[in-house]
Amino acid sequence: MEPILLYDTTLRDGTQGEKITFSVEDKIKIAKKLDELGIHYIEGGWPGSNVKDKEFFETARKADFQTARLTAFGATHRYGIAAKDDKNLNAILACGAPVATIFGKTWDLHVEKILRVTLQDNLDMIEESLAYLKNSHLEEVHYDAEHFFDGFKENRDYALKTIAAAVAGGADAIGLCDTNGGSLPHEIETMVAEIIAFVKTLPRPAGCQGPVRIGIHTHNDCGLGVANAISAVRSGAVIVQGTINGYGERCGNADLTSIIPILKIKMGLPCISDENLTKLRMMSLFVSETANMTPLNSRPFVGKSAFAHKGGIHVNAIMKESRSYEHMDPVLVGNRQRVVVSDMSGKSNIEYKARELGIAFDNGAIDKEKILAEIKRLEKEGYQFDVADGSFQIMVEKMADQFSPMFDLDSFRVTIEKNKNQPCYSHAIIKISVDGETQDITVAEGFGPVSALDNALRKALNKVYPGILDPVHLVDFKVRVLEGRDGTAARVRVLIESRDETSLWSTIGVSEDIIEASWQALADSFQHKLGRLEKDHSIKK
Repeated sequence: MEPILLYDTTLRDGTQGEKITFSVEDKIKIAKKLDELGIHYIEGGWPGSNVKDKEFFETARKADFQTARLTAFGATHRYGIAAKDDKNLNAILACGAPVATIFGKTWDLHVEKILRVTLQDNLDMIEESLAYLKNSHLEEVHYDAEHFFDGFKENRDYALKTIAAAVAGGADAIGLCDTNGGSLPHEIETMVAEIIAFVKTLPRPAGCQGPVRIGIHTHNDCGLGVANAISAVRSGAVIVQGTINGYGERCGNADLTSIIPILKIKMGLPCISDENLTKLRMMSLFVSETANMTPLNSRPFVGKSAFAHKGGIHVNAIMKESRSYEHMDPVLVGNRQRVVVSDMSGKSNIEYKARELGIAFDNGAIDKEKILAEIKRLEKEGYQFDVADGSFQIMVEKMADQFSPMFDLDSFRVTIEKNKNQPCYSHAIIKISVDGETQDITVAEGFGPVSALDNALRKALNKVYPGILDPVHLVDFKVRVLEGRDGTAARVRVLIESRDETSLWSTIGVSEDIIEASWQALADSFQHKLGRLEKDHSIKK
């Protein structure tokens, strides 16, 4: 069975998404991770368009990629300039990437109204650009047919001519692009099948070996990026383009973290190894971390909530047979089954979570009814444990007399000062104890009161647990007023989501004082992290 080749464009198309930018160092790190995942093509950027991408390819030359072929992106040569004199094409050749991908116009609307050249001139630009690169001894030359499906719908004959021009120029692969993301799966399936049949009738230039491979590049503007990519594969496409986490312009690109397990697990098509498949969740987290984007909990396959269960009936069922409410084993993609608890929970939820925390029922350590009653009481006060696993674990351990605090608060003081037109100035003074021994007073500044408190606590803990908390940082900080009718005296709920290199966890605090609520959530976050490390014997108090 012919393998499906994975073409990642996170470093190029992914960076066109809002709020996403990567340094050269970031791009190198991501490229290495993609190579370790088993991706076949890594599109590194457009070396002729900006200095950063040029520097990336210069640095990437020294990298030892085991699986992936580094790919440089660019456009057909400019109108009125010979291909051999085009700066962008020559930048691709100079960057040292073994594969080049050139995009050109397939939709006559773009040719006549955007490029403003004749239809024949566009065909010549496609063929001449590909021929120039192909004759320059690159390992592979790919052609991305931009706006292919829109062009095919409006002017089928011309769209076919652009594909024929690419084949005549020596294209080894043709990527059919749903650039506007407006096509539907049944349309994609029909058109891809027609193009595959059409390309088989075209002669390849002398010296070109093997058949032209057809690929698919979809966007998510109708929420169908993944579905459209899968439809193309069903019709015979063998190269699938996408980005990690679906990052990209507008609504994003097809998400490889969904496409890969669908191809591998659901369709039985070879694309990466079983071992590499288990790295998928970590790949998703790594890219979101590098992009400084909050991970989407509901992301299929790799999201924190992808295999999470809340309803008591569901939890009771999965404890007997996981398949009852899970479509696959989460371990296959490096994820895990989770149970969340709330006032909707039953005893099964509590039992499952206790086992997960390593607390047994058979010794009478936990009274399930008591825990359920406590959850309902606290949630009435404003706590929400289905989104705060870290705080829930600490609560259960306390009720089971199995909580061993990694530190205790003696006192803290937070000061905020505002001078005329200057920004607010905050600093915190904190005193903590570890195993009953009071630590020295610690002082730190911050951009706000919570930031100052965070910095002061980290600084104090670093004296006891040097360097342990360096990888831990805030992913999200949310404040919600619970009863607005009380005005500024209303209770508030603070939810903090934290992460390190391998995991995410959430903690919660509730109080009439926003600083107090923030402290509760912040302290729980560090207690959770340090307690986990102590259980793993990574640290000792």
